[in-house]
Amino acid sequence: MASFDVMPEVQLYQPVELDDALKLADELGGDGWLLGGGQDTYGWLKDRAKQPRAMIDLNGIEALQGIRKTGDGIEIGAATILRDIISNEDINRDYSLLAQAANRVASPQIRNVGTLGGNLLQDTRCWYYRRGLDCYRAGGNICYADGPQAMNREQAVFGASRCVAVSPSDTATALVALDATMVAESTEGQRTLPAEDFFVGPDTHITQMTALKPGEILTAVRVPNKWANKRFYWEKVADRDVWDFALVSIAVSMSMDGDKITDSRFVCGGVACTPHRLINVERAVRGKSLSDESADAVAPLASEGGKPLNYNHFKLPLMENLVRRAMRG
Repeated sequence: MASFDVMPEVQLYQPVELDDALKLADELGGDGWLLGGGQDTYGWLKDRAKQPRAMIDLNGIEALQGIRKTGDGIEIGAATILRDIISNEDINRDYSLLAQAANRVASPQIRNVGTLGGNLLQDTRCWYYRRGLDCYRAGGNICYADGPQAMNREQAVFGASRCVAVSPSDTATALVALDATMVAESTEGQRTLPAEDFFVGPDTHITQMTALKPGEILTAVRVPNKWANKRFYWEKVADRDVWDFALVSIAVSMSMDGDKITDSRFVCGGVACTPHRLINVERAVRGKSLSDESADAVAPLASEGGKPLNYNHFKLPLMENLVRRAMRG
């Protein structure tokens, strides 16, 4: 696939009011590209793999920025820069899991301009798809990553349905583990979705990563008090400490009564087409304490049902080891 030194011609809109952005999103439909921090956008456009007629720059809309306390937790504007999430006092005190996840996104340079919404809505990183091949996700009838000679080290071991590409977002796993709610708006009004339902796999929609409808904009993320100041564990395994996407990551929230776990969320990234909840692990840890014995007892449940491809078998024992580390405290 050819690469170009200049960006293609595209109409740029820079609304400062949310209502104007919603009207543009409605009018332009699939021809309008929503622009957050732009770190995922420019590669697509430069390589001509995506060719929208117009871009709607959301960065000048004040209503989409900032971190606000609510009666039931906090609300984070979708255009809030990751750096501001990492440094926010309330998030570090009550929801440090999200701050840790945001702090492992890409590199400091990208975290200084990338937004929460951009990280959540970025497209999959499958290199066959991103090089413009006519795979299932691009509207074709083949998955190039799921073949005997395919390079599929980074691909899914759970939840594949024709497409085996994984969800690339670091913050998504943390938000699912925090039972966050996503706020989507359009000219028709506002609706909310649990974070777990916001991300969709290829069995639901082969060409989409989220449940956003045409004309909708992700405007905010709400994190409830339910997990405020609970016990958290976050770890990301990648080829490099900066820039790279997760081979496997884990985000864990645990509510404790003394030394016993009363409720939990265990969510893995890099292993499925969406953030992957380890329901069997969550059930098994209820009533257990954090110890080597508990860790060894529940860890094998993490990989149950996994279907590795030719080159990503390593993800299953890696998932088990991350659960062990979370359970050892």
